[in-house]
Amino acid sequence: MPFGPIDRLFAPAPAAARVAWLRGAQFAHRGLHGPGVPENSLAAASAAIERALGIECDVQKSADGKAVVFHDWDLDRLTKRTGPVGALTAEKLGQIFLAGSIDRIPSLREFVGLVGGQVPVLIEIKSKRETHPAPLCFAVRRVLEGYRGAYAVMSFDPRVGHWFARHSPQAVRGLVVTEENRRSFPWQLYRHWCLWHAKPDFLAYDVRDLPSRFAAAQRARGFPVLTWTVRSPELREIAAHYADAPIAEGAGIA
Repeated sequence: MPFGPIDRLFAPAPAAARVAWLRGAQFAHRGLHGPGVPENSLAAASAAIERALGIECDVQKSADGKAVVFHDWDLDRLTKRTGPVGALTAEKLGQIFLAGSIDRIPSLREFVGLVGGQVPVLIEIKSKRETHPAPLCFAVRRVLEGYRGAYAVMSFDPRVGHWFARHSPQAVRGLVVTEENRRSFPWQLYRHWCLWHAKPDFLAYDVRDLPSRFAAAQRARGFPVLTWTVRSPELREIAAHYADAPIAEGAGIA
């Protein structure tokens, strides 16, 4: 099936100037974290800023509808507490220490307030199939109103990109993609449908899937391709050949 004309119709390429800042950047995956510096913490953000690295972070919704910076759905791995993140208010979450540190779970407002435009930020919006992401998208937009630094929102969920395209079109938006060896025609069609629905400005692609015909086709049309998670010099080489910017951690950071 010739997807090219349909892609151009339903997901036109972004203006080059809109996404130029993404190309050639390097993003610290969940901040520049390591021993004593937890992922998605203010300390990890500060460490990335010191190295002049862009920052990728994860955001989900608290019980009172605030955007908080945390990756897992549950507290168990990253704190000494247990249970779902979404069951607690942002104030309660902000009192919980991240394991092995004096950092607490930050709100998105605290996180971008610390960054303050010093480096670019990628905000991955977490979602679940059974719930609509609109309330979290709204909470993120509310935090970013008036923010002057370079930022983008992105998600595996094409509904997130669709929401921002309709309600906050000035926000640069990305579609996060993993193929996981699902390259049959139905999965190809699904990836294109996600592209058409999300109407992204860039792709954030699983480095394990590169090279990818889908990613290459969109890149050729003018979509920057970022790639995650680059954890080694070997993966950094793959990123250099098939993508425009790595989202990296550990030995993957140049």
